[in-house]
Amino acid sequence: MGGYTVKVNESELLSYGDVEAKKVALELMKVAVESCDPYAVVKRALRVEDNKLVIMGEIFPIEGDIYVLAFGKAACSMARAVEDILGDRVKEGVAVTKYGYSLPLKKIRVVEAGHPIPDENSVFGARLGLELAKRVGERDILLVLVSGGGSALFALPENGISLEDKIRVNELLLKSGAKIHEINIVRKHISKVKGGKLAKQVKGTLISLILSDVVGDRLDVIASGPTVKDPSTFRDAYRVLKLYKVWNKLPESVKRHIELGLRGEKEETLKEDLPNVHNFIIGSSSIACEAAKKRAEELGYKAYILTTTLEGEAREVALAFGSIVEEVYKHGRPFKRPCVLLACGETTVTVEGDGGRGGPNQEFALSIARKISGL
Repeated sequence: MGGYTVKVNESELLSYGDVEAKKVALELMKVAVESCDPYAVVKRALRVEDNKLVIMGEIFPIEGDIYVLAFGKAACSMARAVEDILGDRVKEGVAVTKYGYSLPLKKIRVVEAGHPIPDENSVFGARLGLELAKRVGERDILLVLVSGGGSALFALPENGISLEDKIRVNELLLKSGAKIHEINIVRKHISKVKGGKLAKQVKGTLISLILSDVVGDRLDVIASGPTVKDPSTFRDAYRVLKLYKVWNKLPESVKRHIELGLRGEKEETLKEDLPNVHNFIIGSSSIACEAAKKRAEELGYKAYILTTTLEGEAREVALAFGSIVEEVYKHGRPFKRPCVLLACGETTVTVEGDGGRGGPNQEFALSIARKISGL
């Protein structure tokens, strides 16, 4: 209910080639996605017992009001699950999600905003969320629901930096080939809410339920870590911008802000754990991989997870994977056929010129298809 739907051109895919293998692949994809269905994972992770919240075995007494702040592409699905579990215990909330991803909610206000490029509604939603966080009293609970796309959808630039300047930085970094954790280092240092800055504003108990969409499930990287302490510094942000040759293309407002930060004249991100803040990862690509592996074994296949920390240029990573497939197919090394090979992570594409259509997954698919064609 309220979760994701896997949309594929199934009839076309199953009209040619190795139909049985494709059926297995589609089944494993379906199982993997369902294992991280936003509505379902919240329902599994959160329950109420004797006026207490129970979250993955930890207990939080309900002594005041409960507020909800959700941001990301799965914000509404997660928020709906919370409303279904808590009912009238929810006092109010805000959910910021991508255009076209909204769902009707009872007590939680929905804001649709831009992704992957933030827009005015991203700023509006983040401002509403920050105001909500500041209203949470010492005896209250703020449930923060985080999912993929949170960095763009929950965007509030630091004073002196316009939304247009923030968008320009985002565009430059997305096209530079920088890894997502490197992009988020910069995002955190030009934002009022990322890098633990949201958590600083909450007087009561803050509980984050997080769907991870990043390699290694690092809490400080997911949605740029609004509720998590941040090990990165202005110096790290500067290094990323220089490394990927973005610094000289930056808007002057952003350069100025980073330079002031380097001199210690701007507030750093959160550097210590806060005793009132509790973060839980309730879904991730690693969990999806494990679910697919289990299903493959139920279908009678040997299944192997090659990595859950896949990174690199999509076309180059695809060639490496294609070589493994070729080795298995021709020589039975390192695994015997038939078998299922699984991996998860996040590849990147360095965009040159005006760019084209698609993204890393499509580039990976095209590259590996050329490599293994004819097997």
